[in-house]
Amino acid sequence: MKATRIARAIAVAAVGALTVTGVSTLVVNPADAAVRSTVVVVSSNAMTSLNPGTPDTNLTINADIAYVTGMGFNYYNDQRNLVQNKVLGSYKIVKNTASDFRVAYTLNAGKVWSDGTPITGVDLLLSHVLSSGAYSKAAGLGDPSNTEVAPLFNSGGYGGPYDSHVVGLPTLSADKMTVTVRYDAFQPDWQIMGPGVAPVHALELMAAGKKTLQSVSANNTAKAKFLTDFKTKNSASLKKIANIWSNDYNIATISSSTNPLLLVSNGAYIVKSAVSGQSTTLVLNPKYNSGPKTSGLKTIVFKYIDDPTAAAQALKNGEINVFQGQADASSVAQLKAMSGVTVAGGTSACFEHVDLRQGAGPGTSDDYTGPFAASNNATKNAKARALRTAFLLAYPRQEILDKLVKPINSKAVLVNSSFLLPGQTGYNTIVAKSGVSKFTAGTQAARTAAALELVKNYYPSASASNQVVDIDMLWGSRANTRRAAEFELVVAAEAKAGFNVTDTMYGADGWGGELDNNDYDAAFFAWCPTAVSQTGSNANFQSDGSNNHIGFASDSVDNATHTLETKLSDAQITAQYLIVEKKLISDAVTLPIFQHPAVTGYTSALKGVKPAPLSPNLVWNFWQWHF
Repeated sequence: MKATRIARAIAVAAVGALTVTGVSTLVVNPADAAVRSTVVVVSSNAMTSLNPGTPDTNLTINADIAYVTGMGFNYYNDQRNLVQNKVLGSYKIVKNTASDFRVAYTLNAGKVWSDGTPITGVDLLLSHVLSSGAYSKAAGLGDPSNTEVAPLFNSGGYGGPYDSHVVGLPTLSADKMTVTVRYDAFQPDWQIMGPGVAPVHALELMAAGKKTLQSVSANNTAKAKFLTDFKTKNSASLKKIANIWSNDYNIATISSSTNPLLLVSNGAYIVKSAVSGQSTTLVLNPKYNSGPKTSGLKTIVFKYIDDPTAAAQALKNGEINVFQGQADASSVAQLKAMSGVTVAGGTSACFEHVDLRQGAGPGTSDDYTGPFAASNNATKNAKARALRTAFLLAYPRQEILDKLVKPINSKAVLVNSSFLLPGQTGYNTIVAKSGVSKFTAGTQAARTAAALELVKNYYPSASASNQVVDIDMLWGSRANTRRAAEFELVVAAEAKAGFNVTDTMYGADGWGGELDNNDYDAAFFAWCPTAVSQTGSNANFQSDGSNNHIGFASDSVDNATHTLETKLSDAQITAQYLIVEKKLISDAVTLPIFQHPAVTGYTSALKGVKPAPLSPNLVWNFWQWHF
């Protein structure tokens, strides 16, 4: 799940691909109109953590804040091109043989953390801890492949290509400015698998009980201790750091009483304050020198507004300067009617999908026992698969597209692949051969009738007026009008096939953190790609994938996704995707629905706004924003 391409940790970069989303909105605070130095970024989800690298905190808002407060070796621009951040450092292949592939990452001298501590290669080593299952086990930090007990570093980085192919420990140069990572073979996505910087001195200081910023000398001593702990796999020390990394950053309220060590960053901005469920305020980092120069903004405020119509109205009222979010037809109509506002359309790489749970979420101690649960008992398993198939047959994908998306983007089409989007190389081949036609052929009425017959095989009394299979659906907040309308269409459509769909878990702040919860049966939300990679969707469907929230497991899928971690031709990549897609369809695991329509409305006063298809869609170039 994962988030920022200017990554602070490989936990983000290695998993690297898809982020649970509520899309962001940039606005400007009118109170500062005279100086024009403040913007407010409005999100349809509230911030839940300063660390988006855990499975439960992998929300776009968390990732956006991490992106603005942390700089890494590269980022994607609005043309989906990967750009090296040469201000921070550089990276290159230093060895490339059949069994020995090495990449060196070199930091430029003089770069510092917000507390003045020099950034060195030691700050790159936490990435290995967060992404190597072998290291986690050897250091007594838990087995990341154990789906019932989360490792102490509850990282989303485990199970990716880094984890599968890294050899030994990364090596540190004599001057401690270069880290070299060795893999057992060439890695096709090597440029986005690299380590991110992490303030390891702050972690060590917090592990020692410190609650205030320390001197640079004390910080360097703490950093040296981390290097020793890392090399020796000091379990006692690393366990304390793991608890801080996994838990202490999960805060939604930040004030003068917050431990400032939690806020140390190398980004252009640092977090100043946050009000739970309302806003997070960032201010310029006076010691920032890790990335592109900013253009004059002194303050960025991320504000939680989940109603797109209300956000559009705020733009009309002059309270904000840029609107981008999960727009509905009403809010788009508002935007287009506004004078002095430019409305940019298009299609985001974020795509809505529906998932059906089959087993326990990772790291949970209880089990999933709902109607969709897979089983070792052949009869029970056949029943669950039939019910999942029926649910997806009755799912009103075309109606959702026609009523909620096409009024915004008339050219929108259904998405029928979980790996590729319409127009990408291989998409048509996959759609033609995956078996997804089962869920597209004929009319919706015919598919729903077939669904009802499947349900009646197990529940003879089921009918359009007698919903006998209870399904609890996780989806978000009713204040998000498009998602709320989407849910109501699902309830009505599934009722015709005998399903009683409810949403007892809707609306809580941080709903994304409930994705591993075993109490729900189905969920719909969006995956937002953060990178262009052939392994980008692996984490969603591998048995030990960090984004595999639904307990899906398949040996054939694991084999195919691991094959994607090797050098392949376009045709070979498509062939592996097709193996996975066929299994997803035959097991009725998931269906994509639509790409999010990209709608951005902004005044001419704010310059540099260039929405991008990849996450972080809007804030990818925040340093260029200016009035």
